[in-house]
Amino acid sequence: MGDSSQSYIRLVQHLIEKCLIFKMTKEECMVALSKHANIKPVITSTVWNELEKENKEFFEAYAQSQSKQDRMSEEETSQMIQKMISDSPKDPDE
Repeated sequence: MGDSSQSYIRLVQHLIEKCLIFKMTKEECMVALSKHANIKPVITSTVWNELEKENKEFFEAYAQSQSKQDRMSEEETSQMIQKMISDSPKDPDE
């Protein structure tokens, strides 16, 4: 895999990690990254699935901890995604 592909995957992983901080579901993350970062949902889903495989215990606990009252409104989520994208470096390793 080339350097640009690895950098892109790292960027997607970084943005997924931000989605996790905001307690988003996989589906919400896929929609948000598609809408705000122009990342195809299939790519987000694939990277998410790999993260789940590598961090099984974390994702099991994450799934259990999610509840409606703890989650942000759609507007709050949209604002936070816009902010994290504008704050994100081009290369998450910078």
